Amino acid sequence: MRLSRKFQKLVSRDAAESLWENACRWTHPVSSRQILAGIDRTELENLRERYPYRTNARKINAYEDAAYWIGVNVKRAQDLWLDRSPPLDILDLGCGAGYFLYLCRLFGHDGLGFDTDEEPFFHGTIEFFKVRRVVGRIEPQTPLPDLGKKFDLVTGHRVCFHRLARTENGKWLEWTPADWEFFIKDIRTRFLKPEGRLLLEFNRRQDGSSFFTDELRAFFESQGARIFRWKALLGADPNRCPRFKQTQKL
Repeated sequence: MRLSRKFQKLVSRDAAESLWENACRWTHPVSSRQILAGIDRTELENLRERYPYRTNARKINAYEDAAYWIGVNVKRAQDLWLDRSPPLDILDLGCGAGYFLYLCRLFGHDGLGFDTDEEPFFHGTIEFFKVRRVVGRIEPQTPLPDLGKKFDLVTGHRVCFHRLARTENGKWLEWTPADWEFFIKDIRTRFLKPEGRLLLEFNRRQDGSSFFTDELRAFFESQGARIFRWKALLGADPNRCPRFKQTQKL
């Protein structure tokens, strides 16, 4: 009975927070259709013929589907107020096909991507969207390479670099809180401006539960994170709670 009540409470909280997100987006709408009109979707789809799916690659992430990914990334930009904030310097970790950074540029921001070079299709989309990217890998207890500047905002969407390997029972072996602490400190001290923010968006776990186990939620909160649904927002200063809304140049 207690477990059932706890589940209902979590579901209700998630539903309320989802409603709040949608309400905030509604107050400052962005037309995905208008953005799509500026993209040569035929050329983007033709890229898939030049860069076919890798063997055993999951086709669920059809990155040539511009309508879907523009819609996803418009919401991400809206949630961070990027459609109405002054120009920001943005670093996107795991930038993938480059959709998010493409939108950042449309909204007047200067973006840089960081990702591995393992997906051939991304060669084409990065060039197609004219996105700047540094190739590299995020490893536990390892500093990121010097990128030559600091940023107002560092983002990581659908974070998976914390997954190390699958165990025999199919679950992921993940970073420990100590690994996360090293990573967050590295970002804060070397890549964030004094009023900068770090946004990490996580996938749900295989069983549908939140990424934030009790241990991880306690850890991220100890780092000064604002946790909202599946996202953690951290500031450069761990003693100051950051805001998703940003209306002034940092």
